Amino acid sequence: MADGGGNAGKAGPTRDEREAQARAALQPLGPDERPAALLAAVAVCALLAVGVLVGGLTVHDLASRGGSLPGAIFLTGVFAVLAVGIYQRRYLAVLAFEALLAFQVIVTSLALVVAATIKAAAFCVLAIGLGGWLFWKLVRVMGRIQAGERSPPSIGSRGDG
Repeated sequence: MADGGGNAGKAGPTRDEREAQARAALQPLGPDERPAALLAAVAVCALLAVGVLVGGLTVHDLASRGGSLPGAIFLTGVFAVLAVGIYQRRYLAVLAFEALLAFQVIVTSLALVVAATIKAAAFCVLAIGLGGWLFWKLVRVMGRIQAGERSPPSIGSRGDG
């Protein structure tokens, strides 16, 4: 029982073998396939773009609240470009959105620590749950996007002709 699991003599698959099996099991996205998580990410980006633009245009004395109209326009552009990239199933756009989701979950978790009311705490928990759920669902989508981008070359098509 030196291995701690009681599997003396039985060698399971190595980590590399398990990763190769997982990669082989991923089916690339179809030509026009867009999973629900991907469409949810597009919707979130589009809503954020609209929300930031509307907020930037309607909030009076934005500078006193730490914002500016050029900053709002810039963020609107970033979210709009991100939404288009995600819709087009660009790996780096989905990865950038995942980074924003991770940041949102971390910051909202920190806000939960200092929440002053039950309502604020409930909002934080909801935001953490939804952001974490979307993050988790997009991980597999990213794998499927990458599987389509890095499909193995067929034999004899090395391109050295």
